[in-house]
Amino acid sequence: MLKQKKTIEQAYQYGESLGVSVWCEDEAGPYQTKPYDGASWQPVAHPAHLPHEYIRNGTAKLLTLFRPATGQVRMKGVMSATNAVLHDWLKQELTDILAHLPKPAPVTDQQVNRAFWERWRKKVRTKHSLLSAALPPLRMLLILDNLVGHKTPELVLWCFRHGILPIYTPVAGSWLNMAESLQRIFKRRALDGTYPGSAYAIIRAFESVAAHWNLHPTPFVWAGKRKARRDRAALKRHLLGASGAAIVRPSRSRFLTRWSWQVTH
Repeated sequence: MLKQKKTIEQAYQYGESLGVSVWCEDEAGPYQTKPYDGASWQPVAHPAHLPHEYIRNGTAKLLTLFRPATGQVRMKGVMSATNAVLHDWLKQELTDILAHLPKPAPVTDQQVNRAFWERWRKKVRTKHSLLSAALPPLRMLLILDNLVGHKTPELVLWCFRHGILPIYTPVAGSWLNMAESLQRIFKRRALDGTYPGSAYAIIRAFESVAAHWNLHPTPFVWAGKRKARRDRAALKRHLLGASGAAIVRPSRSRFLTRWSWQVTH
């Protein structure tokens, strides 16, 4: 799990700078046709009134592709997210994304190209036998949840043929998928304070939010500047051996610490 976590973090931090497009994919839902709590714009002294009873009129799910480096999102609302629906949509969207990426340089050294693939794949649970002898240039890292449907050989081989390497989040590690963070934002904007009467209304609300988001997309960064400040601050602390604890400054001089260790041991 730790190796997979580090690989995903490195993909977010360095993937784009190495010339590889990094995307996240996730499915959200089901969303029911019910009243949703939350703030909404209403005339003064006329708050929204939501019923305490509702009619079940189907559910909607979301398919989401998100590029953290640019904030660009591709979203589609569906009634069901079976493998047949998800895989067809993924192939269509990924093909279009690759068509708009800069064309890669042709592979002149297959060993160097394979080493670049293996640099990302060696810490990911993917069968060695799936990699063919001649690989295309690696163009995309696709971060997915650890679901069985995402690991079907047909989909994985299709990704490999198109220069896409799937990277799966570890079990109980879906928080590593930034698409989930985006979906939480979209849910608040699309459904808070509303009462959609049909699954189509839910789909229209989400796709409308996605369209407006793409007009001025917000890039996501992994941990951001706060993490960098914490890392710089950690350099000023003195780590204690065999422990995760640290102190701001040593309580004793280096000589006294060494002398006390010899006495006690």
